[in-house]
Amino acid sequence: MDEMQLEICQRYGAKFMPSDETYKVGISESALRGELPLNGLRHPPESGTTGWFIWSGEWSDDPDFFRPLHVYHLEEHCPAALPFIALPPGWRFLVAEGYEDVWSDNALINI
Repeated sequence: MDEMQLEICQRYGAKFMPSDETYKVGISESALRGELPLNGLRHPPESGTTGWFIWSGEWSDDPDFFRPLHVYHLEEHCPAALPFIALPPGWRFLVAEGYEDVWSDNALINI
């Protein structure tokens, strides 16, 4: 998986910054069900979190929209997100059937 993550970072000119597998992401129930399109954004890591928020469908500000999940559980519960998990803070991705977009968003690190 590291090779795929490194390839994604190289393709988009991003620094390779893998996430500790014991750290957590915030993930929506819709993403866990495998719904598309799949979105992800990364804030700076803190307190045992990767900074990643992963969701499908519309974003929600509901405090229960995201639930914590260890990175090592992504392979089973949301494998489509794994290739992007080594993108550094300040990056986003969007994946849909036959479509992939990855871009830098400095607003994510200038909070």
